[in-house]
Parts: sequence; C-alpha cells; structure tokens
Amino acid sequence: MKPARNKIQSHSRGEYNVYSTFQSHEPEFDYLKSLEIEEKINKIRWLPQKNAAQFLLSTNDKTIKLWKISERDKRPEGYNLKEEDGRYRDPTTVTTLRVPVFRPMDLMVEASPRRIFANAHTYHINSISINSDYETYLSADDLRINLWHLEITDRSFNIVDIKPANMEELTEVITAAEFHPNSCNTFVYSSSKGTIRLCDMRASALCDRHSKLFEEPEDPSNRSFFSEIISSISDVKFSHSGRYMMTRDYLSVKIWDLNMENRPVETYQVHEYLRSKLCSLYENDCIFDKFECCWNGSDSTLDQMACKINLAKFTHGKCSTLIVTDLAAGA
Repeated sequence: MKPARNKIQSHSRGEYNVYSTFQSHEPEFDYLKSLEIEEKINKIRWLPQKNAAQFLLSTNDKTIKLWKISERDKRPEGYNLKEEDGRYRDPTTVTTLRVPVFRPMDLMVEASPRRIFANAHTYHINSISINSDYETYLSADDLRINLWHLEITDRSFNIVDIKPANMEELTEVITAAEFHPNSCNTFVYSSSKGTIRLCDMRASALCDRHSKLFEEPEDPSNRSFFSEIISSISDVKFSHSGRYMMTRDYLSVKIWDLNMENRPVETYQVHEYLRSKLCSLYENDCIFDKFECCWNGSDSTLDQMACKINLAKFTHGKCSTLIVTDLAAGA
C-alpha cells in the first residue's frame, strides 16, 4: 500500500491506494502425507531497505519465500542485435552501430522471488522474524524453531525443539517467536500455556533451556473451564528499544519488562466484556481466533487487532483506550 496522492488527508484517517498485487504462494499437495497445503499467507516480514528495491519474507504453512519488489519507469531502446519486439537480428545484417538509450514508460512494479526456503517444517509455520544482523532469520511452527541464513535455502539449524518422545505427553505448543531488535543472539517464544521464554543462542546450539521465563500467576477468582484457552499467547513483539515486549492473549494485551519476569508492568483489557460470553464463543469456535499486536515507531503507542473488525490503540503508560475504530464501517 502507499499513501494516496492529490488528496487532502485528514489527521484522523489517511487514505491509501494499492501499490502492487502479486501471487506469493500457490496451492500445493503433499503426496507423501496426503496433505493439501493452502496458499494462505501466515506472516509477512519486511527486510531493511538497502537500495531502491524492497525485500520481504512471506510464508504459508510450509514454504517461506524471499521477494524483491522493484519499480521500473524506463525501458531500453536501440539494441543492435535485437528488434524492438524482442526478436534477434542476424549479426551479418548489422551495418551500423547504435547506442542504446532509456525511454520513459508508465511505472511498473515488479515482484520476483529471490529465494525459496522449503521442506524444513513438519507442522504449520506460525512465525518468522528477521534477526538484527540482517543475515539470518527464524521460523517457528508448533513444536520447533529453525534458524536460516538468507543466502542458504537448502539448510537450516534447529534451535528449539519441544516435541516429546511420546506425543501423548505433549502439554503445550509454540504460538509465536521473535528476535530481539538489538541483540542478534537473543529471541523469545510464547506458548499455549501463556508463558514466554527468552533464550540466548550463545548458551548452546539447541536452546532447550531458557534464560528467562515470563509468566503471570493466575487469579483464582477468574479460573474457569476456558482459562487455558484464553491464556494462550497469540503474538509477541519487542519494543524498538528492546527493553519491553508486548504479548497478546484472547482478552488482553500485556507489557513486560525484560528485567521483571514474575508479572507484566501493564495490562490492557481489550475484550473483558467477552468473559461472560466465552461459552457461546467456544461453541462457534471463535474462542480459538488469533490476534496480533504491534508498537508504533516511538514505542509510545501499541496497536492490536480485535475481533477482526476493531483496531484498538493504547498509549504506553496510560491504561485508557485512546481510539477504537470500526474497520467494517469504512469498508
């Protein structure tokens, strides 16, 4: 998307036009497992811009792709050995030499796949995160986290593996993973039990032991049949400074200080009004919906997606809702 031009934009709402559209993934079928792989995109992550082109990682359930997005507003003309329609000339018919030139043309946005990272995950990929060294990234599924190099497509390193020897002993799954924005050796991953584990890759090649465990004691008065479901963390994001991290569960957003593991420093109740309706949400499977969250550029404001139609915005340090916008009303 890009901001709309030649339009007066209000301070409360900007207008955006579609910049480019391209097909990232196609439906596939795994014949060995008799499994259909949807083209649905699970995550998109932008790489830092180093030149005129943009690069991004996109992933569906099984395959990660590195894309290059570039603009072209000029085309070369005046080839010596090629006609304007692309056909090649007979070199013996060339009697004069011409200097090729660039002519203006309508802006064209091209998306081309540069790398394809596949066949490394048994379970569905739920997270990808770019490392601060801008050379590596991680990808996470329900039970494993892999470390990739952006230039190597046929090999990755397993850095977290929580799969038990007996699957009947499985008690939790990985729900999200994120690299620290400044320390290239540090990352966190969240679980369906509502815990966040911080790991240091300098400690061992396989980070089966965490450095820190962030977990808030459960309030006995709020204990119910649905407690484990609504406590599952669906997203985790570091602040740009790296001092805090934000987690999103079904009913709330929590801000954690990396120096304090026993409880969050702030809690924002987003869907508290749904606590009395959990039974109905369970019956129609809406209780299993996953929500995302993010910081603004200065770490002063956090945004989170709520119930697929609401965008709620909170100010870090103030437990009050600033803006609640119904996205469906503007659709």
